[in-house]
Amino acid sequence: MGAAPAVCVVFLSGVVVSVLGGDQHSLYYIYTALSKDVALPGIYEFTALGLLDDREIDYYNSKEQVKVPKQDWMKEKMQPDYWDKGTQSRKSKEQWFKVNVDILMQRMRHTNNTNLHVLQWRHGCEIDEADGNVRFLRGIDEYSYDGSDFLSFDDENMRWIAPVPEALPTKRKWDEVPILNQYTKGYLEKECVDWLTKFMEYRKESLRNHSKPDVHAFAKKSPTNSGRLTLTCLATGFYPKDMVVSVRRLHTSLPEHLLTSSGVRPNDDGTYQLRKSAEIQEDEREAEYDCYVNHITLKEPVIKKWDKKCSDCQSDLNAGLGLVRKITVGVTVVLLLLDLLGGIIFVLKKMQITGNSRN
Repeated sequence: MGAAPAVCVVFLSGVVVSVLGGDQHSLYYIYTALSKDVALPGIYEFTALGLLDDREIDYYNSKEQVKVPKQDWMKEKMQPDYWDKGTQSRKSKEQWFKVNVDILMQRMRHTNNTNLHVLQWRHGCEIDEADGNVRFLRGIDEYSYDGSDFLSFDDENMRWIAPVPEALPTKRKWDEVPILNQYTKGYLEKECVDWLTKFMEYRKESLRNHSKPDVHAFAKKSPTNSGRLTLTCLATGFYPKDMVVSVRRLHTSLPEHLLTSSGVRPNDDGTYQLRKSAEIQEDEREAEYDCYVNHITLKEPVIKKWDKKCSDCQSDLNAGLGLVRKITVGVTVVLLLLDLLGGIIFVLKKMQITGNSRN
C-alpha cells in the first residue's frame, strides 16, 4: 500500500458504535472502497463519512463527489472553503483507495476472481471531559480488508501493527518513515482532539438556540395496582441537560419521594429527555393535575395540564367505542336518507321524462 496511514473497520451498511459514558465523546472518519461497482442504490465504489459521537456530520461518495454537511449546525458554522478543501481531500483519498484496493487484491491473490472486496480505513479520537477539562482517552488509526483487521497504529509506541503477513510490507514501509508516524500520533492526540472539541462547541451553540423542551402529560393504568393510574410528565428535546420537572396536584408539587424518575437521558439528536411519574387513585381524575417544567431556554415555566384521560383504561376505551358506534349509526342513517332521497329523485325524473315524451 502507498503512503497514507489510515483506519479501517469493516461495515458496509453499518457504523461502528463506540460505547462511551455521558462525559466521553468521539470523532471518527470512515472511508470505504469497493473493488467494483455493485450497481445497488445507496452503495458506491467509494464513500467517506465523519461521525461525532456516532452521529453523521459529513458525507462524500464517488457519484456526487462533493463533501456535504449532514447536520444543520455543520452547515451553519463551517465556511464554504472548509467544504471545498474537504471535497478536494476526499477526491484525493478516493484515488488513493482505488490504487490500494488493487494492490491488496494482488497480495491476497484475489485478482483472478470476480468477488467483491472491500478496503476500509477508520481514524479518530476519543476524549473525556467529566471534570470540565478535556482529557485524551485514545486514538485509533486502522485498516481492514474484507472485514478482517489488516493494519493498525500503536499510538503509544508510534508503530504499525500487522496482524496478517500480507500487511508486513506496508508496516515496514511506513515504520521506516519516523516523521510519518510522528504525524499520525500528533493528529490523533492533538489535531483530532481540537476538531472534536470545536465541533462539540458548535453543536452546543446550535442546541442552545434550538433546544426548548417539548412537554407531555399522559396517564396509563398502573402495572401493579388495578385501582390506580400512572400519571407521567415527559419533557424532551431540551439542551443543556439541567431541567426541572414536577408533577403537581392543585398547583402543588408532589414530593420527590413519591415520584419515579427516569433521570436525564440523551436523545439521538444530542438533546435530552426526562420523565417523572406518580401513582394516583383512578377516582382522583377530577382533581387538577399538571406538569410543571422549567429550563434555561424558557422565558417562563411551561405548565401542561393533564386532560384526565387514560390511554389504556377500559372506561376510556368504552367511551371511545361508544363514540364510534354513534358516528357509525349516524352515518348509516344519513346514507339511508340519501338512498331514499335518491330513489325519490329518480322516480320524479322518470315521471318527468315520461311526461315529456307524451307531449
